[in-house]
Parts: sequence; structure tokens; C-alpha cells
Amino acid sequence: MRKYILASAAAVSALALSGCGSTGIFDRNRPDEFAVSRAAPLVVPPDFALTPPQPGAPRPQEGNANEQVLDALFGGPAPRSPAQQSVTGNAGSSETGIRTSIGDPDTNTVNKGSVTRDIISAPEGDGQNAQAAAPGL
Repeated sequence: MRKYILASAAAVSALALSGCGSTGIFDRNRPDEFAVSRAAPLVVPPDFALTPPQPGAPRPQEGNANEQVLDALFGGPAPRSPAQQSVTGNAGSSETGIRTSIGDPDTNTVNKGSVTRDIISAPEGDGQNAQAAAPGL
């Protein structure tokens, strides 16, 4: 048993020491991550008629935050199909004073019966004590 333990310990130590050596596989040329490369110099445009940017002004290629979010979520505006164009063309424009004409006393309304009046005049609440009643039963 002692010989087995010594043999396995020697095998484990030889295996551990083999990781310290170097072989031809790992001695290849690698990029040096600590080396600093020089960037190309900035190029001055040949047209000097450009206006300098105003301090604090937004960049022209950037929109406001809401436009950027909508563009990221939904993409840019898609062209309308011919069917959409014809539907919106046939619909026409909306009336500008529609809300004032509805409140006018001369506006004709449709009598929808007592059920609609009961629903509209129902007391507010969470509905815990609500009861359903069918008329005529």
C-alpha cells in the first residue's frame, strides 16, 4: 500500500511540475495588451467655412432622448401602404369643434333606454355589495 501511495504522489507531482515547463505550442507570438499604439492624427477638413459648434448646443446628428428611445424601440417611420393611404384619405379630417357641438342643446341624441341611465347613475364603490336584478322576473 505504501508503494502505491508513493507512486501516485510521484505521478501527481510530476504532472503538476509539467505545467511549469514550456513547450513549442505556447511560445507563439501574441499581441501585447500593454503596448500603446498611436492613433492616426486628426485630419483638418479642406473646407474651412464650417461653423464652429455652440457651447451647450445639442449635436445635429442626435435628437432628444424621447426621439432616440422611440427610434430604438420601434425603428424609423415606415412608409404607409397604399391601403392605409386610401383609408386615411377617405376618412377626411376631424371636426375642430366636435366637443363643443356635442354639449350643444340642439344636438340630437339616441335614447338607449333605462339600462344605460341606470349604469351611468350607479353609485360609486368597489362593487362588493352589488346585486344583479333582471326586470320582469
